[in-house]
Amino acid sequence: MQVKDWSLSATVAGFLAVLIAYAGPAVIVVQAADVAGISNQMLSSWIWAISIGPAVAGIILSWVTRTPIVTAWSAPGTALLVGLFPALTINEMVGAYLIAAVITFVIGVSGYFDRLIRHIPMGIAAGLMAGILFPFGVNAFRSAASMPAITFGMVAAYLVFRRFAPRYTIALVLVVGIVLAAIFSETRFGALQLEFATPQFITPEWSWSSTLSLALPLVLVSLTGQVLPGMAILRVSGYTTPARPILTVTSIASVFVAFFGGITVVLAAITAAICTGKDAHEDPARRYVAGIFNGVFYLTGGIFAGTIVMLFTALPREFIAVLAGLALLGAIATNVVEAVREEGHREAAIITFLATASNMTYLGLGSAFWGAVLGGAAYAILGYRRKAALAKARS
Repeated sequence: MQVKDWSLSATVAGFLAVLIAYAGPAVIVVQAADVAGISNQMLSSWIWAISIGPAVAGIILSWVTRTPIVTAWSAPGTALLVGLFPALTINEMVGAYLIAAVITFVIGVSGYFDRLIRHIPMGIAAGLMAGILFPFGVNAFRSAASMPAITFGMVAAYLVFRRFAPRYTIALVLVVGIVLAAIFSETRFGALQLEFATPQFITPEWSWSSTLSLALPLVLVSLTGQVLPGMAILRVSGYTTPARPILTVTSIASVFVAFFGGITVVLAAITAAICTGKDAHEDPARRYVAGIFNGVFYLTGGIFAGTIVMLFTALPREFIAVLAGLALLGAIATNVVEAVREEGHREAAIITFLATASNMTYLGLGSAFWGAVLGGAAYAILGYRRKAALAKARS
């Protein structure tokens, strides 16, 4: 990273992406650990692993490609674990992680995923991202029901700072939110203590049951639920980095962290929008700094894995919800506008948006997958209809 490319806004964007990741998807990890009945030391190892993997992968990819590549652990994959424990052993879990990493590596180096991305219309990609991000914007204002002072205070601060200090809006809103939470006694910082990570090696075991119930579904939900929308974010933001190097590096990182309980490392989707937009930096060529600092903050979180869990549970959920919604507001607007820009894609893009935003699940697959499928089907069918109408008109 060149010193001249550094900016406070990009650094803050990287921090916010980590903050939201720990405050949201990390809760699923803790829930899975509770169902599995593991010790606090083992949970610390899991947190360390899901932090170190994305940290190393994100820093390498952002540095080499000069693109804000934000990586994370597979949140949809983590959700799969909750339903599999305690029947699934920790050792089988690690074996399934390794199989999933190898499969993803093969898909990545083959280049097939890149071919799929090239055939997705921009309107569909934007509709997919708008649908994924939309609930975060809605939840920001829903928080007013339980914590109106913090919610309205942060929204008011956002409007003021957006008018007078647009580059540092989210950083200033973050400060205002923490102050408001402290004023209204909604923090629990008194219970915090310094606690380092305790990585524990786990011997993998392979079984057909873990392969079919965890490894294969993990590949599917990771690619459709995070990598696909993550690539859509990069495309909408103007970046043309192919999926091959991203899948290759994240798969290799996944192999190493799996032995310590770390689930598959993937391209981030929701948090990536924070680092790829104008709030990170006006110049797209300098936003890669956000990806690098995202990795740096993940490294810090991994080292203090025990403390990081206590830190983010000390802040109210409403604070995190409002901060996430406001931080993603620009990305939501960009994707909505892009989704409806082309009249030929508009209906298909809206179907994609609504299906994705509905949070529907079917056959164990989430709304991001079905949004892409239904939107793609609508684009194909309606596209043929318009071509037929146009040909008839010309004749």
